[in-house]
Amino acid sequence: MKSRIISAFSGLALVATLFSCGGNDPKKELDTPTTGSIKISVDESFQPIIETQISTFEGIYKYASISASYKSEGQVVQDLLNDSTRVAVLSRELTEEEKAVFEKRKLVPRYTRVAIDAVALIVNRNNKDTLLTVNELRNIFSGKTKTWKELDEESKLGDITIVFDNNNSSTARYVRDSLIAGNPLPPNTFASNSHKALIDYVNQNENAIGVIGVNWISDFDDSAVVGFMNQIKVVGISRDPAPFTTDSYFQPYQAYIAQAEYPLRRYLYIISTEGRTGLGTGFASYVAGDKGQRIILKSGLVPATMPVRVVGLRN
Repeated sequence: MKSRIISAFSGLALVATLFSCGGNDPKKELDTPTTGSIKISVDESFQPIIETQISTFEGIYKYASISASYKSEGQVVQDLLNDSTRVAVLSRELTEEEKAVFEKRKLVPRYTRVAIDAVALIVNRNNKDTLLTVNELRNIFSGKTKTWKELDEESKLGDITIVFDNNNSSTARYVRDSLIAGNPLPPNTFASNSHKALIDYVNQNENAIGVIGVNWISDFDDSAVVGFMNQIKVVGISRDPAPFTTDSYFQPYQAYIAQAEYPLRRYLYIISTEGRTGLGTGFASYVAGDKGQRIILKSGLVPATMPVRVVGLRN
C-alpha cells in the first residue's frame, strides 16, 4: 500500500514538472522543426506556391502538420500582431511600428527570404494595348489617364477599369508604394472577391486592367494556369518611356524577373515570431533549402537562395 502511495505521488510530481517546464499551455512546446502542428497565415497572392510547399513538406515529414490560412496582406499582418499566428508569408518586411509591437513582447521577428516574385498586369484578349511604360502605369493608377484612347488614339475601348484581387491586398499596396508614392488609387478602381474572380472579370470586360501576383499565372505545368492564360493577355512593361522599341518591353517571365529586366519585382518572405526553433522555423528552412527552392524554380518564380542559370526563354 505504501509503495502505491509513493508511486502515485511520483506520477503527480512528474506531471507537475512537465507543466512547469511547458508553462500554462504545454502543447505549444510539442512542435519541433519536423514534427507537430502549427497554423500559419499566408498572403493569398502566394497560395499556389505555398500549397505546393506545404504538401511536399508534409509528404517528407509524416509527423508534421501545417494548416495555412490564405488572407489579404493586411489580415496576415494583423494575425501576427494579435499573436493569432507565429508564422506568416508576406511580400514585405514589417514596418517600424509593427516591429515595436514585438519589441514590447521581447520578440525579434526572423525573416527568411525565399523567392523573388513580381506583380503582373493583365488585360482582356481584345485589348491591343499590351505594351505599357512605367510612366503610363503611373498615370493610370494615379487617375491622370482615364481612357484607353489616351494611350492609343486608334483604340476603340472606353474608360479604363482597374481591378485588384482585394482592397487590402499586397498588390494594391505595392502599386500605391511603388508607382504613385503612397497616394490613393483613383475612383475607377475596384476589388474582386478572389484571384479567379479577378481573371474572370478581365476576361469578360474589355476595358479592364487587372493587377495580380505572377504566382497565379507563372507555372505553365499547372492546368489551371494554362486555363487562366487562355482567358487574358499579360502586359509587357518598359522602364524607358522613349523611343518606342519592343525590345525594351518585358513580361513577368522568370528570366526577366531574375535579370531585373521586368520592373515590378518584389521579394517573398517567411516571417517567424516563434522565439524558438519550432515547426515554423523548420518549414522556413525547408522552403529556403534545395528542395524548396527547386519548387520555387518550377513555379516560375525566382529562387532567392540558389543561383539561377538562364538557359532559354518561353515565347
